[in-house]
Amino acid sequence: MDPSTGPKLLGFDVILVGSILAGIAALAVLFAIYAAITIKDPMSKRVKALEGRREQLKSGLVTSNTKKRQSLVRKTDTTEKLKDTLGNMKVLQQSQIEAVQQKLAHAGFRNKEMAVFIIALRMVLPIVLGGFAFIMLYVVQIYPDWEFKKVAALGAAVFAGYKGPELYLTNIANKRSDAIRKGLPDALDLLVICAEAGLTVDAAFNRVAKELGRAYPELGDEFALTAIELSFLNERRHAFNNLAYRVNLEAVKGVVTTMVQTEKYGTPLASALRVLSAEFRNERMMRAEEKAARLPAIMTVPLIMFILPVLFIVILGPAACSIADAFAGGIG
Repeated sequence: MDPSTGPKLLGFDVILVGSILAGIAALAVLFAIYAAITIKDPMSKRVKALEGRREQLKSGLVTSNTKKRQSLVRKTDTTEKLKDTLGNMKVLQQSQIEAVQQKLAHAGFRNKEMAVFIIALRMVLPIVLGGFAFIMLYVVQIYPDWEFKKVAALGAAVFAGYKGPELYLTNIANKRSDAIRKGLPDALDLLVICAEAGLTVDAAFNRVAKELGRAYPELGDEFALTAIELSFLNERRHAFNNLAYRVNLEAVKGVVTTMVQTEKYGTPLASALRVLSAEFRNERMMRAEEKAARLPAIMTVPLIMFILPVLFIVILGPAACSIADAFAGGIG
């Protein structure tokens, strides 16, 4: 054996592979120590974004007039050029922009200018991915045996390019909605306590955002922005409607309706929020019970495919071996 090389296992140098794995493990330990020491506040970036939103609201309220309200979204030259280009191509409609803007709001993106880029990506990505797939399948021919599969793969690439941005936004929005749904009952309980303590609505929202910011950062972000809008918008109803616009949850829409009605008719806020909190907690318990009821049906397939065969082998294996040895001895 060559002394310059160590022992080998399956053609690999054991010492070299061990050294590489030890180095990776050491880097992982250093990264874990660094992550444990440097604890970052998840609300710091959101607080900066909300402060920027506060300044936008201030500037919008100061410079607005009775004829036309000034837009609070700063428009860039790139966005305007892209919007004009898409408008000249007759592929950009205002309803389409509004639909994409609402999806962006559901996903937690505050910049409405991104809607134009999303629509542009839905035009460009099918061409790019389709062209790449065409070159790889028909020019380079990485899979020469494929016949009908090439057409299917090309169609899948074009479809992925068209639906990719929308599916990405939908995935982020669903995760954000689930996170907000989990923390909503606790937020309503804190709102009830703040209302009974005599705090105003905007102060209560701000307090709840600070208390729940670490446990539920998405919900804290929305409540903090609602508190800022309650402080600066002319009508408080618009701030509540903006909250329902940004969050795609029926529970939040119910809270917004309750808040608007209490503002309009002067009904007790604490009692209404207490009833809503109890309903949301019951709904969360019902969802948990529904998942628990589905568990036996879900476990049936793994039980049949993986657990029962092993159980039969363990139970019947020794008996089968004894029977085979008895037959072999009798024949011999």
